[in-house]
Amino acid sequence: MELQTVMQELEALGKERTKKMYISNGAHEPLFGTATGAMKPIAKKIKRNQPLAEELYATGNYDAMYFAGIIADPEAMTEADFDRWMDDAYFYMLSDYVVAVTLAEADIAQDVADKWIESGEELRMSGGWSCYCWLLGNRPDAEFSEEKLAKMLDKVKETIHNSPERTKSAMNNFVYTVAVSYLPLHEKAVETAKAIGPVEMKRDKKKSSILQASENIQKEVDKGRIGFKRKYVRC
Repeated sequence: MELQTVMQELEALGKERTKKMYISNGAHEPLFGTATGAMKPIAKKIKRNQPLAEELYATGNYDAMYFAGIIADPEAMTEADFDRWMDDAYFYMLSDYVVAVTLAEADIAQDVADKWIESGEELRMSGGWSCYCWLLGNRPDAEFSEEKLAKMLDKVKETIHNSPERTKSAMNNFVYTVAVSYLPLHEKAVETAKAIGPVEMKRDKKKSSILQASENIQKEVDKGRIGFKRKYVRC
């Protein structure tokens, strides 16, 4: 399928209400307002197609960029490719839900995510922490270093309240995900969440969000969902 055809199909699925919702979260023109679920039939026809994914991502159209993540071939992407995608990820729905998700299916995921976490740039850091959330929620515990993740929990405890806003959200989610999906550090993650307490995330033109990892972890404990792993990272 060619770029122009895909763009036309995505545009036909766009809805004004969805577009407004994306814009309220930080998206900007060009975009169609296509619901992610509505993209699945097109994705089934195309399957994985890295050259087409690159073309779509390069359009700068939010819906096309999101769809690029669905059909990308993560194993065909290099560290430089992921860096380039992150350069163009202009708000958190791209950094955390497109680039980080795609990276989470690549063998180089942890190496790239570690570099982003240390970058000092809000969305790169956010994408790095988010990538670990996607990884922990999908891959076996044995694929991770317990010592490394323990140090990452300590880093969150020490720095979360002074971190950039979107990074705060991803760090908070990291603590929650370790508690729920990585059994060896469940207790430490619970203690970390308690030590952090409520985290205020300021948002443009909206009232602040108060993030509470402890409460959300407890909800999962109550449901008996500790140790939960997803079958797939991408839909």
